[in-house]
Amino acid sequence: MSTTTLAVLVPLLPFLGAVAGLLLGRKAPGFVRPLAILPTLAAAVLAVLVAVRQGGGETISASTELTPTGSVPIELSLYLDGFAVLVAVLVGVVATCVQLYSTAYLREDPRYPSYAALVSLFTSAMLLVVYSGDLMVLLVGWEIMGICSYFLVGHYWETEAARSASLKAFLVTKLGDVPFLIGLFALAADAGSFEIPKILETVAAGGLDHPTLIALLLLAGVAGKSAQFPLHTWLPDAMAGPTPVSALIHAATMVAAGVYFIARLLPVFAASQAALVVMAVMAAVTMVGSGLAAIAQDDIKRVLAYSTIGQLGYMVGALAVGDRGAAVFHLLSHGAFKALLFLGAGVIIHAAGTNSLGVMSRMDGLAKRIPDAFWTMTIALLALAAVPPFAGFFSKEAVLVAAEHTATGHSDFAPSAAGWLVLVSGLLTALLTAAYATRLWLMAFRGRGAAAPDHGKEPFAMTGVLWLLAIPSIGFGLAAESISGWFDNGELTPTLVTSVLGTGAAAIGAMLTYALWQRASAKAALAAAAGTRAAAPAGTPAAVVAAASAAEAPEVAEVTHDHPAVPAGPAADPGKAFLGPLHRHAAAGFHLDAVYDRLFVRPVRAAASLVRFLDREVVDTYVRGAGTGTQLLGSLVRRAQTGNVQSYLSALLAGAVVLAIATAVLANVNAGS
Repeated sequence: MSTTTLAVLVPLLPFLGAVAGLLLGRKAPGFVRPLAILPTLAAAVLAVLVAVRQGGGETISASTELTPTGSVPIELSLYLDGFAVLVAVLVGVVATCVQLYSTAYLREDPRYPSYAALVSLFTSAMLLVVYSGDLMVLLVGWEIMGICSYFLVGHYWETEAARSASLKAFLVTKLGDVPFLIGLFALAADAGSFEIPKILETVAAGGLDHPTLIALLLLAGVAGKSAQFPLHTWLPDAMAGPTPVSALIHAATMVAAGVYFIARLLPVFAASQAALVVMAVMAAVTMVGSGLAAIAQDDIKRVLAYSTIGQLGYMVGALAVGDRGAAVFHLLSHGAFKALLFLGAGVIIHAAGTNSLGVMSRMDGLAKRIPDAFWTMTIALLALAAVPPFAGFFSKEAVLVAAEHTATGHSDFAPSAAGWLVLVSGLLTALLTAAYATRLWLMAFRGRGAAAPDHGKEPFAMTGVLWLLAIPSIGFGLAAESISGWFDNGELTPTLVTSVLGTGAAAIGAMLTYALWQRASAKAALAAAAGTRAAAPAGTPAAVVAAASAAEAPEVAEVTHDHPAVPAGPAADPGKAFLGPLHRHAAAGFHLDAVYDRLFVRPVRAAASLVRFLDREVVDTYVRGAGTGTQLLGSLVRRAQTGNVQSYLSALLAGAVVLAIATAVLANVNAGS
């Protein structure tokens, strides 16, 4: 079987699994889980086979015209280069892990059949984006992902948070898709084709007439899909969906699509130096802002959501300095450890009965309850904090190396200002990333207080997936040199300067957070002891009070995600001391949602109220008036219908006389003139 045939099957199999799952979900529930797992697993295996055959060598392309469309044809085409085949492997592996994990995580959910089918459709759409060589076909997968995210984020539609989050995700991403679509048409008009190879040939020949306009329009769509400033606000709220959905969106689909799109069409963006500077500014603000916001979050999933935004900022920053190899390398590395982080967070939430880090920090022994999640989450957090030799260290260093080369004038691709901006913000974000990763680990696994609840051993379908994803989180970075040929033979090995600066920044962030946590824990213990002494009866011996203080934490009852039992006492949160007066603003996402509410939501609602008033009070008045006039006329005519023949004859005679007189008068007037 040819490589192109195998590549066609990769997105087709999950699509067929989704259709079969929707059709058989209620009629044959026993087939739901096999239809969710087997097609996705087969697609992952075929994606690996396609990657092996492509081998990072010459691009494999094939196309066939779908239908005549005039001067700019739309074709069903494949474009398989080193980037595409590796990203497809990532999508297939993560989607398979998510489907396996979901069989246990949602085993009691009555809507699991539709959920599993939507995850398969989501996977198929992303694979279509990855393999497509035509922008219109790519757009189909792009939009299907948006629709699937709407339904998956709103899976728990009974809750207001899920309904609002799904609607917000849909509207914000669609807001970016409008200029994105215009940019695609403008690009095709300049290049004369929607096919990616022909577009790249046109760009190489200098054939784009409006490169800056096209790049900025496309960048708006990427900002919405990949949650970059200022269209990033939907991603933290999307945590209202099931945890496996969060893992899929954040690691391998949806948000990765925007970064992959820029990497695929980077020469288009490089044709405009202004667009690269805008991209660098967007990446810098996204990295630093998301890092500060992550330190202030109490919900463990929101911490990871802001972490995703920041890591995507690294990828966009690498693209802004012209190194798509570093961007895609970090995309692949991040996909592995971020999927592990979210799925591990799902195990923690299941065990603790709450998403709140503040509650977890007042639980003792949570790490012992879930040892698999503890060790794998530790690995993933070390990778996130870019600690050597874990995968995140090598991929993040690749981004910093690319920024350093541009900043010091060793690259002619982008202006040095973009390089300095990405380099400085990247180092600052490395410090912030280590800080919130350390804070999450300490608050989740080193809590002090009540004994953590025991909900029994976690299913193997959940814990086994964690160890599977831990393998690339540890070893993928070590293979950087051997796979550099898949990334345009780019420089993926760290330099001494960036290694020292990046690792040093991470070490400072981690140590500072640990010191602040120690101080916060001491304050919390003193506050708890003071509360116990205040509540003790007069004359109670000090030793008894101290013993009561140590054993004061109440039993943690059976908890749910909506109403967790919160142990008493203050939480030891180092984030408040780390940020100081900035903490309140960072916790609210720097009030960007409030700004949008005043600038856009309220004016739109006011305009809608005005339109409703005009429709009801003005337009409906004319409609009601026409109906009332007809009713009055009918009433008058009805009164004339008396049924008396003499009255009818009298009216007829009177009418004839009036007509005769009118005729005579008109005749005299005409004769006189």
